[in-house]
Amino acid sequence: MRYVSLDLETSGSNPTRHQVLELAAVIEDSRHPLPLAELPAFRRVVRHSEYAGSAGAIALNARLFEELARKEFNPELCTPAELLPQLREFLLTHGFKTDKADCVSVTMAGKNIAVFDLGFLKELPGYGSLVRAEPAMLDPAAFYLNWHKDSRLPSMSICKARAGLGREVAHEALADALDVVRLLRPFYELPGYKQVQPQPGELA
Repeated sequence: MRYVSLDLETSGSNPTRHQVLELAAVIEDSRHPLPLAELPAFRRVVRHSEYAGSAGAIALNARLFEELARKEFNPELCTPAELLPQLREFLLTHGFKTDKADCVSVTMAGKNIAVFDLGFLKELPGYGSLVRAEPAMLDPAAFYLNWHKDSRLPSMSICKARAGLGREVAHEALADALDVVRLLRPFYELPGYKQVQPQPGELA
């Protein structure tokens, strides 16, 4: 299966008030996995006329504000209106197709993607007409849940620790999108349903 591991960095947690600062997407094919460094990757930092956000999110993304403040040409810089058209072009270039409505619809993966990133994507110009996410989304937390001990889905840091990848989370969109691929890859060869033994009378 081909999917897009997508991650955002934002100026806060409210999609209607705060802004996308950085978007990265990595294309993965579970049937033919490439070395991580060879995966098709897309990264943009997003310039707004003004910024609104929380102190914590702005401090966490200080590196992005430094990048946004530079005067020299940056090929990864775009405006909010340019972001999804450029992502669409990237997806089309790498073999994704449009549907009957001429929209590129993809299976997306990411940590908390359905409850966080998707809300911000829906606020971007062109979401739903140029690019949209399939309703079913992949979150690595479900694969690293300890059903006997956890009281909530594990964080990215806990998922990485349980996968033997350390606990550090970069909070950089491209690095975090690649980490999601790392977390999902161990499950390609033995999918969850193959680990379940059917009960008598159930279909295998």
